[in-house]
Amino acid sequence: MAADPPLRVTTPGDLRTWSEASRREGLRVGLVPTMGALHAGHVSLVRRARQECERTAVSIFVNPLQFRPGEDFERYPRRLGADLEVLRAERVDAVYLPAVETMYPSGATTRVRVAELDAVLEGACRPGHFEGVATVVLKLFEAARPDRAYFGQKDAQQAAVVTRLARDLDTGVEVVVCPTVREPDGLALSSRNTFLGQDERRAALCLVRALRAANAAYGAGERDAAALRAELHQVLAAEPLARVDYAEVVDDSTFQPPGSLAVLAVRIGATRLIDNHHLGAPL
Repeated sequence: MAADPPLRVTTPGDLRTWSEASRREGLRVGLVPTMGALHAGHVSLVRRARQECERTAVSIFVNPLQFRPGEDFERYPRRLGADLEVLRAERVDAVYLPAVETMYPSGATTRVRVAELDAVLEGACRPGHFEGVATVVLKLFEAARPDRAYFGQKDAQQAAVVTRLARDLDTGVEVVVCPTVREPDGLALSSRNTFLGQDERRAALCLVRALRAANAAYGAGERDAAALRAELHQVLAAEPLARVDYAEVVDDSTFQPPGSLAVLAVRIGATRLIDNHHLGAPL
C-alpha cells in the first residue's frame, strides 16, 4: 500500500499543536531539521528518528541567517516536490515548511549564540554562521517540542553547537548525532555536491584521501597533532583545484587542538565542502 503524504505544516503554532497532540497520546516525537535538497544522508536521519520515535517531523527551511553576503543562499538547491516524495516514501508524519517571514517576522531581532564554540574553525571562516544555526534550531525546538532531534556527523561543529545549546538552555531535547553517509568512493554526501562539475567531482575526493592519510598515520601510532595536521595538508596541497580554508586535528567538544577529530573545509572551484573523521575509527 502506498504511503500517505506527510501532514504539511507552515506555522510554529500548528506544528506545536501536532506535536503536543502526539505527546498527549504518549508518543515520542523526533525532529529532523534540514534545508531540503534531501539525499541519502538525510534519509539516514529520518530512518533513525522513525526507529526511535513513534512520530517524526522533518523541517525544510533554507535559513538565511546562516549565510553570509556573497555565499550561496540564492543558489542553494531547492527541490520541494522531490523532497516531499522522499518523505512520503519514508513515511514521515509531518513536514514543517515555514516561510522566511514566518520564521523572522519584521522587527524580530533576537539572536542566539553558543559562545567560544561558535568562534573557531567554521565559525571563524563564516562569522555569524553559527549564530544563525543556533537561532533557527532553538526556534525549531520551540515549535516542534521534540523528544529527540537528529543531526549528521558530517557537520560536526554544527552538531556540537546544537548539543551545547540544547544542554545549556535546558530544552529537554536529546540531540542524536548520526554517522556520515558517503558515496561508494568515499565522498561525504552533501547537497552542495550537485554544484561540482566532472573534474571538480574527482578533485573533491582529496578530502577523504586526506582524512584517510591522517587516519593511517594515527593507526600506525602517530599522536603528534602537528604531524597529523601535516598529513592532511600534504594530500590537499597535491590537488590543484583545492583551496584549503582549514585542515586541523581538534578536540570534538571544544574544536580546539589537541584532539583526535580531523576536520576539513576545502573549496573545490566555487564549491565549499566540509568533512571530518574521528581518527582511529574505520574509514
